[in-house]
Amino acid sequence: MTIKTTLKAILTGVALLASSVDAFSWGQKGHDITCAIAQQHLTRKAARQIDRILEGRSIVYWSSWMDTASHTPEYAYTRTWHYKNIDADETYDGAAVNESGDVVTAINAQIDALKSGTLNKEQTQIALRMLVHLVGDVHCPMHMGHRSDSGGNKWQIQYFGQGKNLHGIWDSDVLESSRKWTYSEWTKEIDILDRKTAARIAEGTPYEWGRETHAITSQIYAGTPVGSKLSYDYVRDWSPVIEQQLLKGGIRLAAILNEIFR
Repeated sequence: MTIKTTLKAILTGVALLASSVDAFSWGQKGHDITCAIAQQHLTRKAARQIDRILEGRSIVYWSSWMDTASHTPEYAYTRTWHYKNIDADETYDGAAVNESGDVVTAINAQIDALKSGTLNKEQTQIALRMLVHLVGDVHCPMHMGHRSDSGGNKWQIQYFGQGKNLHGIWDSDVLESSRKWTYSEWTKEIDILDRKTAARIAEGTPYEWGRETHAITSQIYAGTPVGSKLSYDYVRDWSPVIEQQLLKGGIRLAAILNEIFR
C-alpha cells in the first residue's frame, strides 16, 4: 500500500467516524455542558459516590463515551438507545415501539439497574456512563425525529451555503454558531436559575421529558422545510431553545443522580 493510499484510507475512516458520531447526539460540547450543569446541582453525598464509582473522573469526562462505545461490537446493541423516532403521522404516545430499545426506555433501564444494588463495580460504571449521556440525548430535539428520514439525517438543507442535514446542524452547528464558548463558559452563563425554578424543571419523568422534546422537534420540522437556506436568522431564533434544552438536561440529570445516590 502506498503512502497516498494509506493516507486516503485514514482520512476516509476519520470522516466516517465523524459522520456516524454526529448522527447520534448532541456534539461533544453539548454533552459536556449538560454534565457540567448537572455537577453544579449534585448533592455532596451524590457527588462523593459518583467520584468513587468513576475513580476520580467526572461525569463531564464520560459525557460522550457512549457515542463511541455504540460503534464497537461490544456495545453495538445500544445503537438505537440514543433516540426515539416518531414519524410525522404518529403521536409521541402512539409511536411504534423499537424492539431494540430507545432513549426513554434506555434511561429508565439504567436508573433501575443503578438502584437495584445488584451491579458489580464495572457494571455500575457502565450504567452511569450511559445514563449521563442518554439524559442529554433525550433533550436533543432531533433525537425525536422522523423514522422515515432517520431522525433528520436525510432531511437536506443549506446551512450558511453548505449542504447539511437537519440532524447534524442540531447536534452541533447551531450551538457552535451561536456562541464560541467552552463548555465551562456555557455552564456559567446559562445555569443561572433560582432554586425554585430549577426544582420545577426537575419534575417529571424521562417519558414526559421525551414528549416535551418531541413537541419542539415538530416545530423544527415545520419551520425548516427540505431545501431551506439557513443563516444568522435561524441561529438567532433557535439558540434560546438549545440553551433551554441543555439547561433542562443538566438539571434533570442532577435530579436523577441525587435520587439514585441519596
